[in-house]
Amino acid sequence: MNKLVSAFLIGGVFGLGIAVSGMINPAKVLNFFDIAGTWDPSLIFVMGGGLAIAFAGYRLVFRRREAPVFEPAFALPTKRAIDAELVGGAAVFGIGWGIAGFCPGGAIPALGLGYSATLIFVAAVIAGIIVARFARTRLVQPAAT
Repeated sequence: MNKLVSAFLIGGVFGLGIAVSGMINPAKVLNFFDIAGTWDPSLIFVMGGGLAIAFAGYRLVFRRREAPVFEPAFALPTKRAIDAELVGGAAVFGIGWGIAGFCPGGAIPALGLGYSATLIFVAAVIAGIIVARFARTRLVQPAAT
């Protein structure tokens, strides 16, 4: 129960931060990409602030704790290679973000605004996840060893 409450509170703080920063408004995000027009650099400050807090938080937590509060161990990525899967996923993410003005982190809190475009975007993200999982398990054959 504590784990669920913790996740809810952390998600709420994240959503509040996204809303206060204006990143639930796709026009604000798209203006960041419009360098020759109505360029809005505020996204740089939001991302920079998030990176600074995450950097400090990780340093503090990993220095003081052997494991998370509600799990037996930290779940850290072990894969370090920059491969086609990583580059392709990043490209699809960036293209979708540039077209729609939403990233999944901003779209979830924006669902509360009730705009149909947000619902369509979230449905497309879910469909993309399903297609990617299907392709990963059914279409990609593991390399022979």
